[in-house]
Amino acid sequence: MESLKKLAPKLVGTSEFYCNLKPFTEFNRVAELDNYSVAPDDWSIIIADVKGSTLAIEEGRYKQVNMIGAACINAVLNVTESGQIPYVFGGDGATLLVPPQDLERCQKVLLEVRQLAEKKFNLSLRVGVVPVAAIHNDGQLRVLVGKYQLSPHNLLATFTGGGIDLAETWIKSDPAFLLEQQPDDDAPDLSGLSCRWEPLTSRNGVMLSLLMRAGGTVEDEKAKLYSSLIEVISEITATNTDSGKPIGEANMYFRWPPRGLSLEIDATVGARNRNLYALRLYLQSLFQWCLNKFDMSAGGYDGKQYRVELRENTDYRRFDDTLRILLDCTAAQADQIEAMLASHSQRGALDYGVHRSASALMTCLVFSLEKGEHIHFVDGDNGGFTSAAKNLKSRIGN
Repeated sequence: MESLKKLAPKLVGTSEFYCNLKPFTEFNRVAELDNYSVAPDDWSIIIADVKGSTLAIEEGRYKQVNMIGAACINAVLNVTESGQIPYVFGGDGATLLVPPQDLERCQKVLLEVRQLAEKKFNLSLRVGVVPVAAIHNDGQLRVLVGKYQLSPHNLLATFTGGGIDLAETWIKSDPAFLLEQQPDDDAPDLSGLSCRWEPLTSRNGVMLSLLMRAGGTVEDEKAKLYSSLIEVISEITATNTDSGKPIGEANMYFRWPPRGLSLEIDATVGARNRNLYALRLYLQSLFQWCLNKFDMSAGGYDGKQYRVELRENTDYRRFDDTLRILLDCTAAQADQIEAMLASHSQRGALDYGVHRSASALMTCLVFSLEKGEHIHFVDGDNGGFTSAAKNLKSRIGN
């Protein structure tokens, strides 16, 4: 990948690396190397994913899987000092990039999340760490980081260069990269993790989870293909409500008590008395329901404004060397999109995976209501991106 080396030379490490990145605002430019910088060698890639997530999906527990994936991000953000940590939510896990001063704390808290997943949800969380320097010293691949401005107060990381994929391969094939030690009995700080909105029912008939991975080694050509895919998909869904975005005023529903509240309680109770903590969250969610129902504001929460911000802050498009998009579309549009992807695949330009469901799940990270700092991860029900990844692997014979 000589072009990659020329466009993105190796950089010296700095703790302020991600904070200093200039964000880009047009998602269709997500794969262009001009939007990326090389991660410092002294940073580390952390990948956490739920092992056996396919079985959990078959058992109807994908909401729990989503919750643990989001908990990994939430826990790391709550213990880091640097202010901003690059991350991508993957449905059944998360990818994070952390500076050296935060690495020990991040490892500790993710071991605590692993223990929580096992004890409370009977899920096995794999956590692996790969130094960025190991990727760069290996050869041609790089860990390139971009910063996408999702909304005025919220930023999301994007990754390219092939380094993240290589790190995942190493973690899954070499136990030396895994965190295997047992944590202490501390519970992770998951304040801000929320699971209160009802599933988002498709307004057009299909929630389509898409994974798209460009082939080849010429970065400019791959970027053009990703840009084209985003443009064509946008054209196909242009006539839909919210242009195919999976969340809108019509399918946002907050009921009381929230069906996901017991899951939130189990994940966030920590060392508190569970009965008292549950009572507190039930009363808090009742208060939230009232504010949403009657478009009122109190205590920093404005029901109407929050719903507007929530739609703006929904993470339904992601990029980490794989383009991940969740769409609300008709069955005919889903067929059209799949036919387009199949055409690219037959030419060897693209690997892809798809999954269809009738609704989507939402898991929220709330940091500051006053500042509008809250992120909402969405994923297709009954497997979503995890099932789409399984579909992708079946197409390429892995």
